Amino acid sequence: MDRLWKWLPVAVAITGLGAWWTGFLNHYLPCPERVTLAFGNVWRGQAEPGEHRFRVVLCWLEGDRDGDSTRNVAQAFTSIEGVELVRSSRVVAALGAADHWREAMRKDARSVLEDWGADLAVVGLVKQPGGALGLWFVPAYGGEGSLGRGDTPYELENATLGSDFHHDFGAELATVALVAVAPLATTEARGRVLETGLRGAAEKLATLLESPSAVEPTERRGRLHLSLGTAFATLGERESGSGELERAVAAYQAALREYRRESFPLSWAMTQNGLGAALALLGERESNRVRLEQAVAAFRAALEEYDQDHVPLLWAMAQHNLGAALALLAERETGSALLRESVAAYRAALEERTRERVPLYWAATQNNLGNVLQDLGEHESDTALLRESVAAYRTALEESARERVPLYWAATQNNLGNALWLLGEREASTGHLEEAVTAYNRALEERTRERVPLDWAETQNNLGNVLRSLGEREGGTVRLYESVAAFRAALEEWTRDHVPLDWAAAQNNLGNTLRYLGEREDSMVRFEESVAAYRAALEERTRERVPLDWAATQNNLGHALGFLAEQAGSTAHLEEAIAAYRAALEERTRVRVPLDWAETQTNLGYLLGLLGEWEGSMAYSADAVEAFRLALDVFVDEGSPESRATAKANLDAALRRWGGGRQPPP
Repeated sequence: MDRLWKWLPVAVAITGLGAWWTGFLNHYLPCPERVTLAFGNVWRGQAEPGEHRFRVVLCWLEGDRDGDSTRNVAQAFTSIEGVELVRSSRVVAALGAADHWREAMRKDARSVLEDWGADLAVVGLVKQPGGALGLWFVPAYGGEGSLGRGDTPYELENATLGSDFHHDFGAELATVALVAVAPLATTEARGRVLETGLRGAAEKLATLLESPSAVEPTERRGRLHLSLGTAFATLGERESGSGELERAVAAYQAALREYRRESFPLSWAMTQNGLGAALALLGERESNRVRLEQAVAAFRAALEEYDQDHVPLLWAMAQHNLGAALALLAERETGSALLRESVAAYRAALEERTRERVPLYWAATQNNLGNVLQDLGEHESDTALLRESVAAYRTALEESARERVPLYWAATQNNLGNALWLLGEREASTGHLEEAVTAYNRALEERTRERVPLDWAETQNNLGNVLRSLGEREGGTVRLYESVAAFRAALEEWTRDHVPLDWAAAQNNLGNTLRYLGEREDSMVRFEESVAAYRAALEERTRERVPLDWAATQNNLGHALGFLAEQAGSTAHLEEAIAAYRAALEERTRVRVPLDWAETQTNLGYLLGLLGEWEGSMAYSADAVEAFRLALDVFVDEGSPESRATAKANLDAALRRWGGGRQPPP
C-alpha cells in the first residue's frame, strides 16, 4: 500500500529558497513535505485565493536622504508584470549585526506586511560613504526572516545606483522578488503571474549575459548566472518536465566557472547549494541515482565553505538540504545507511537551527527529521523509530501553529497522520489509527480543495489508507466505503493528465480497498472493480518508470485476480493471477527487497497449489511447496518472530495439503 506524501517542494525545502540567494534574499522558509517528497506545495503564505498579482511594499531606504535610491528601486519594480508596488514612508532599521537587532528588523517587517496586506516587504539601507545599496526581501509566509549570522543583504555597488538601475539590475531584482513570493503562488492565476514574470526576468538575464557590459567583472557574471539558475529552478519546480531544471543546472555550472572557490568562497558555496537543489529535483523525477548522488556531492561541497563557527545558519541550512537529498537517495536503496546519514544531517542542522533563534526553521527541520525517522521506522519495522517520528512532528507543531502558518500546520498534521497510521498498522489496538484519522481531518480544515487542490487530494488519499486499515479491523463495511469515497475524491484532483504517478497511486490504493470490500461482501463486482483499478494504475506505473511500484501493483493485481478466480472457479483468472505474481518477482528480487519477495512467493505458492488441485498437476503442487519453502528461508533470516511463525505454518499446511519434499526447519 502506498503512503504518499511529498517530501518537500524542493525549491523551498531542499534549497531553502532564499538560501539560493544567501547574500541576496534573506528570508527562506523550508516546507515540511517530500517532498515531499517530497520536498511541494505546503506551508504556503496567507494570500487570499483568486488574486491576480503580488503586492510588494517598498519601505523608504534607511540613509536615503534625498529619496533617489528608493525611487530607483521602485522604478525597477514597475517593469515586473503582475506585481503591484506600494511605497511606505516608514523606515525599517536595516543596519546592525546583533541578534536583537535582527529580531527587531523581522518584527518591523512583519508589521509593514500586515499594515499593507502585502506579500513581500523590501527594506534596506544606503550605506555611507559612497551610497552603496543593501536590500532585504521579507516574504509574508511565516513572518520570519532568516537574517542570522552569516547572512548578508542583496548588495549593489554605488556605481549601479543611477537612473539606469532599473535597466541594468531590474531583472536580478525581479528574480529575487519573484522567487521570494513563489510559495505564495497557491492559485492558478498567481501561478501564471509568477511564471510569466520569471520567464521575462530569465530572458532579460540571458540578454545581459550576452552583452558587452556583462563581460566584467567576473563577480557580476557569476551573479547573473546565479540569478538565471534560480529563475529556471523555481520554474522547474512547478513543471512536470525537466527542461527548466536542466537549464538551471547549466546556469549554476556557469556561475561556478565565474565564482572561483579561492576568490569567492561563500558565493561558490551558495552556488553549490543551488546546484544541489536543481539536481535533487531532477533526481527525484528520474529512475536512476546519478542526479541525486550529484546533489549530495554539491551539498557536501557547500559545507566545505559553510563553516559552523563563522556562518552557523548557512551551515545548518546546507545540513538540512543534505538531509533531504540523502533521504531521496535512500528511496533508491534497500538498506538503511543513507536514511541514518539523513537523520544525522538533520540533527546537525538542529544544533544551530534552535527554537529560540529561528523557530520556524527549527520546526521545518523537526518536521523533515520526522519524515526520515518515519521512513527508517517503516524500513526496519521499528516502532521506537515511528514513535520518535510522531514526537518530532508534535514538536514541530509547537511552533508551526495553525493561526500563525495554517498551511504549514496542515502539512505537519498530514505527516503526523502518516506516522500514526504506520504505528497503528503494527499494533493490535486501533488507538493510533483513530488518531491518524483525526490528524488528516485537521489537515483538511486548511488544506481545502479550493486553496491547495493537490495537497487536498494527497491528504484525501492518506485518509483513504487509514480508513481502509480501520475497515479491515472492524466488522461491517462503513469504514471501507468511506475509504473508497476518499480515494475517489483524491482522483478528482490527482488526474492522469496532471499528476500521472499520483493518479496511479490513488488507483492502486482504491483497488486495495475495493478488494477488501469484495472479500467482506463476497462480491464479484467489487473484485472486478479492484482489478480494473489496478490495471489502470499499471498504465502509468510502468516497470521502466517506477519498477518497485509496478511490482507492488502487480502483486496486488495477483491478489484480486486470485479472489476472482476462486469465486468464479475460473482457471483463466487463476493463471492471470499467477502471471501477475511472477511479473512482480522480476523486480521484487530476493537481493533487492527480500521481505517483499518472500511475501509474493507466499502468494504465488498458494495459487500454484490451487491450480495443481484444479488441474491434477503434481508439478504445480511441487512448485507451490517450493515457493512456501523459499519464503520461509527469508523470514527465518530477516523476518520478525511473528512472520517466521506464520511462514512455517504456511509451509506445514502446504506439505499436508500438497505433500512431498524435505521438512521445514524447527
